[in-house]
Amino acid sequence: MEVKAEKINPYGDDRCKTEQVREMFDSIAPAYDFMNRMMTFGIDKLWRRRAVNMLRRRAPQHILDVATGTGDLALLMHRRLHPDRITGIDLSEGMIAIARKKAENSGAEAHIRFMTGDCLYLPFAQEVFDCITVAYGVRNFEHLDRGYREMHRVLSRGGMLCVIELSTPVSPLVKPFYNFYTHHIIPAVGRLVSHDVRAYSYLPESIAAVPQGDDMLQLMRDAGFTDCRFRRLTFGTCTIYTAIK
Repeated sequence: MEVKAEKINPYGDDRCKTEQVREMFDSIAPAYDFMNRMMTFGIDKLWRRRAVNMLRRRAPQHILDVATGTGDLALLMHRRLHPDRITGIDLSEGMIAIARKKAENSGAEAHIRFMTGDCLYLPFAQEVFDCITVAYGVRNFEHLDRGYREMHRVLSRGGMLCVIELSTPVSPLVKPFYNFYTHHIIPAVGRLVSHDVRAYSYLPESIAAVPQGDDMLQLMRDAGFTDCRFRRLTFGTCTIYTAIK
């Protein structure tokens, strides 16, 4: 399957997408949490909680949080699921530094390990995690199929993959307001707050290009996952995908 999001790069130069994404998140790391709250009016917190509630009945003990960013999902899973171990991995050292500080401030540093690394080449043995999560990260993968294959490789049999991703509303009543907000308001505020001219223009471009709904499920199936499902939230502006190995 052709994945248009793989061709959408933050800065549009000749470097690979992975390198550009790393630079972008290092650049916007100090403003990242504020922009998330502002862009979603705080609803991103509810989306994470919904995903964590979906994991609760499985009681995972060894969790990998891919594209962990500033660690919000990893810290929420620590508080609500109480697993033995959480590992958060991200390309950006700037984001990871903030995640580590959050873990230290909350007293969770003994239970969560944050590390930098390429999510397309996970530095773990096969089948070592019983749950893998990704929040708002898969659209930034240079090769989405490889990312899913890597997550499938390190997930134990019977384990769950849970992906939270921003998506385009399906309602014709909501779409015009969504398009104006994401293509005009968010880039303007993003430039003022983060001082990165391209980062928050890249955001709506990558959301529009990433596979959604059944197309995303097919990529998961192609990587070997089964029982692939999705649930749209908040007029379709966010989608939670789950799958089993």
